[in-house]
Amino acid sequence: MSDSQHPRLPHPHSVDPHIHKQPMKLSTSVILMLSAVIISVLLAVHSLYFVQVANMSRDAVKEKALTVARTLADLPTIKQALSAPPDSGVIQTIASAVQKRNDLLFVVVTNMDGIRFSHPNTQIINKRFIGSDLAPALLGKENVSINHGVLDEALRIFTPIYDSQHKQIGVVAVGISLKNVTKQINHSRWSILWTVLFSIVVGALGTFALVRALKRMLFGLEPYEISTLFEQRQAMLQSIKEGVIAIDQDARVTLINQTARTIFQETFAAGRTTFDNSSESQPLIFGLHNVLHTGIPLRDEEINFKGRLLLSNTVPVRNNGVIIGAICTFRDKTEVSQLIQRLNGMVNYADSLRERSHEFMNKLHVILGLLHMKSYAQLEDYILKTANNYQTEIGSLLLKIKSPVIAGFLLSKISRASDNGHRLVLSDDSLLPDNPNENQVAALITVLGNLIENALDALGEQPDGEIGLLLHYQNGWLNCEVSDDGPGIAPAYLDAIFEKGFSSKGEEHGVGLFLAKQQVESLGGAIGVESEPDVYTQFFVQLPWDSERKMA
Repeated sequence: MSDSQHPRLPHPHSVDPHIHKQPMKLSTSVILMLSAVIISVLLAVHSLYFVQVANMSRDAVKEKALTVARTLADLPTIKQALSAPPDSGVIQTIASAVQKRNDLLFVVVTNMDGIRFSHPNTQIINKRFIGSDLAPALLGKENVSINHGVLDEALRIFTPIYDSQHKQIGVVAVGISLKNVTKQINHSRWSILWTVLFSIVVGALGTFALVRALKRMLFGLEPYEISTLFEQRQAMLQSIKEGVIAIDQDARVTLINQTARTIFQETFAAGRTTFDNSSESQPLIFGLHNVLHTGIPLRDEEINFKGRLLLSNTVPVRNNGVIIGAICTFRDKTEVSQLIQRLNGMVNYADSLRERSHEFMNKLHVILGLLHMKSYAQLEDYILKTANNYQTEIGSLLLKIKSPVIAGFLLSKISRASDNGHRLVLSDDSLLPDNPNENQVAALITVLGNLIENALDALGEQPDGEIGLLLHYQNGWLNCEVSDDGPGIAPAYLDAIFEKGFSSKGEEHGVGLFLAKQQVESLGGAIGVESEPDVYTQFFVQLPWDSERKMA
């Protein structure tokens, strides 16, 4: 993917290019790093190899000269000619032939007095050999040295000559010019240089192929672009309220954001990276494994997890058509339900106030009419009756229920019960302080809403039905009782009414009591029921209540 495939938005402010320097491209970085490594390695190898080749070349030359010297020292003709005068020419003839044949600087044969019997310069035959490096050879030891004699600086090999009685009678000295040695080493150096150049070419081609492969694997993105995308992805994952979990083809967790960690904090408390089938996240495991093996997405599924109702979507992750993992996004539906319930509470409160305002306006019209008619006795009776009704219905409720949301909610339920021909009666012993904990308020609205609606449905067409409600706060706990004198619940159903999907009303029911129990237990509370058929039904709820007013 080329840079042209990634459009860039214009920056709102002009940026000085000298202040924000463009990062180095991946291809340039890789080429420079690999070139530095290759050149460093080649230089080190070249240096070591050159030293080794130089030593090998010197050793080869030395062995060649030593072989020539030993061969001459073993020749019978040389041994016999040492007893003749130095200028007899026998040894000179042999030495000159050997020197030219082997491209040597000199071949010199001396007696035990160091007198030369041969030399490329015939003028110095019968004269003493120059150089102290001859001394070890006169003592019967082979010797190798570098010295400057009559001709040039040379590598000089000395080998003793023995007669048939193994008595030393002379020395053979063979010299090779150091220029020839250097020439051979330089010749070997060129082969090394060609090898280095070939290695550089191969390394360059390999580097180019590596850069192409890396760019293809990274979708044409540069390293700084990848790091920017990674940081943006991390920020996005941590900022969204949805939980995100991704697994690979071996069911190992490869990604989990903070929201998911918060929900699954116990599952990952020990730093595990896989789910086990015995964990409480069984529904989530099933969904992820199912999508991983079938490749069929699961959308908008409800999962019950530790008292929470999660709404999840699970989809497979594919690469070139092959499933390589699965990803699950989920949100706590309990939060959504709480928001809806809180909104419903406020709507109910507003509706109740609207109904009361209409009723109040009607009563004002009545009062105005009585004033116009100057019926003061009837006016006095009407005002006293209205005040008593207010005190009975609303004033007493507001004195007992300090939470405006709960008060508005109960007023709407009182009106609904009245519209259905029944009565919702708040016990005189009720007392509910205000609570800043929205979760507990939302849970109470959910529970009371479901229980009161179920009671109204149970009363049905029964005339003058009554629903009793008791809200009693003590020592941080709120005890609620909701009772009705309806047909009751059959004993066989008492243990099943809180299960999801159970309902006596038919399909698409059976969720209310399940959600109520789920929310109560998620807050550490409890809910129970008692019922006697055709007599009564009574629900008991206990909730923690973080009251601002601590009651005695």
